[in-house]
Amino acid sequence: SGVKQQQQQQQPPHPQYVCSVKSSLLILAILTLFSFSFLSFNSLHSPPPPPPPQVKISSSLLDSPNLNNEHTYHSPEVFRFNYAEMERSFKVYIYPDGDPNTFYQTPRKLTGKYSSEGYFFQNIRESHFRTDDPEQAHLFFIPISCHKMRGMGISYENMTVIIQNYIDSLIAKYPYWNRTLGADHFFVTCHDVGVRATEGVPFLVKNAIRVVCSPSYDVGFIPHKDVALPQVLQPFALPAGGNDVENRTTLGFWAGHRNSKIRVILARVWENDTELDISNNRINRATGHLVYQRRFYRTKFCICPGGSQVNSARITDSIHYGCVPVILSDYYDLPFNDILDWQKFAVILKERDVYQLKQILKGITDEKFAHLHKNLVKVQKHFQWNSPPVELDAFHMVMYDLWLRHHVIKY
Repeated sequence: SGVKQQQQQQQPPHPQYVCSVKSSLLILAILTLFSFSFLSFNSLHSPPPPPPPQVKISSSLLDSPNLNNEHTYHSPEVFRFNYAEMERSFKVYIYPDGDPNTFYQTPRKLTGKYSSEGYFFQNIRESHFRTDDPEQAHLFFIPISCHKMRGMGISYENMTVIIQNYIDSLIAKYPYWNRTLGADHFFVTCHDVGVRATEGVPFLVKNAIRVVCSPSYDVGFIPHKDVALPQVLQPFALPAGGNDVENRTTLGFWAGHRNSKIRVILARVWENDTELDISNNRINRATGHLVYQRRFYRTKFCICPGGSQVNSARITDSIHYGCVPVILSDYYDLPFNDILDWQKFAVILKERDVYQLKQILKGITDEKFAHLHKNLVKVQKHFQWNSPPVELDAFHMVMYDLWLRHHVIKY
């Protein structure tokens, strides 16, 4: 009986059972094939998924007739889009604390050497970029203005102490500095007074964004972090020049104090030249009304040598009056250099080129000069301060530079 049971266990499955399993597998395979075919057919005939929603840019810049100088930008399309996005979303928080008798103030007169600094202080307060909610801010403005302190006769050492104490108070009262050690903070100063007064606060110079009128590569200025502020002596005495190439018969012009090595060389080499109008002193007002400014109207190229600092307000004077600026200053980070292509509306030389200055200028063809002059007129609006600020003026260009820099700050 045990052998019989073993033989029964070893018998193969019944044919009907095997047939049933095979049929089930075949039906399952057919259903699977049908399902895949159906899904593929639907995917081919169904409408494509909707595209991701586009960010709506409210600024008028995308279609603005003011952006008619595309050839003067490094990347006009990138500038169009980023500028519009900046207008839409950029927010800056201004610290409300501080002593208004020293640094937290706007100069009484928006003129002279400090006018760019004063205009920025005024513009930021009246612009839509300002926010009263620090949690919304991309950057934090430290309102340090050394203009009033200098007028009160405070020494640089005492200025440094005042600024140090002020920064310490902000660190103690607010949590924002310590998130980045000041990398998302900035201050503005348009004279070497402010630069010298802050040099004694090294972590401010190292970490915060400095918006300065003396941006020299060979000192503490850090191009990818700091911003070059254009020095503009407003108001201009005469209207803007432009489209007047035929009136410009003088090859080159410069008049000023010999307060730098390059100016001394410029005056010594070229002051007696008959084609270059070079004076080693400022033009005396007694010679006539606005004689200095009127020279810009008659000149093709205005020489802009660095003074006690690398920068010179003569550059923005030249731009305003339609005289192609000749930059004669080494290690100078020109204002808006990462936005505007200065080679398209200025002549950029090394200081050692001063000895060949006349030959270089005479080698520029009339066609090339006309092209430079035409582009120069197009960028004039970028070097003009207004109150309230207007689209694409100096204030907005500085804000755009700040907008670019805030993207690399993480916290």
